[in-house]
Amino acid sequence: MIKTLKVDAIKRGTVIDHIPGGMGLEVLAILKPRPGEVVALGMNLSSHVLAKKDIVKIEGRELTQREVSKIALMAPNANVNIVRDYDVIKKYTVSLPKVFSGVFKCPNPQCITNAEVIKTVFTVFDGSPIRLQCTYCERDYLSNELYS
Repeated sequence: MIKTLKVDAIKRGTVIDHIPGGMGLEVLAILKPRPGEVVALGMNLSSHVLAKKDIVKIEGRELTQREVSKIALMAPNANVNIVRDYDVIKKYTVSLPKVFSGVFKCPNPQCITNAEVIKTVFTVFDGSPIRLQCTYCERDYLSNELYS
């Protein structure tokens, strides 16, 4: 006999699906749930697309473009579903921007962006793993070095 655990549908909010297995907690770190927000996290679930996947549901909130861009670094094939009145009204796959401006702090302590009030700019180099280069100090970083 197979037992399943049902997670309630959300009335209004966002569901992020097809997050690589084990990365759901990092997605939650980006979202920084507010006190009182209802959040559901499914980790290492079976998937036909990925070997294992995570799912995050956050009720009462739609993601900002900045949040979606950050999620794209760790889950470039994730699907975002916007839910209203229990129906998915919009569904899209995240897309990795070519440039991140003012989203991440440069890890290089000598970078001018850490000494002056200058927005960081990182150029994205597709690949596996994803790499980014700081426009100012020209150092390359793996994506997890910026969001961790």
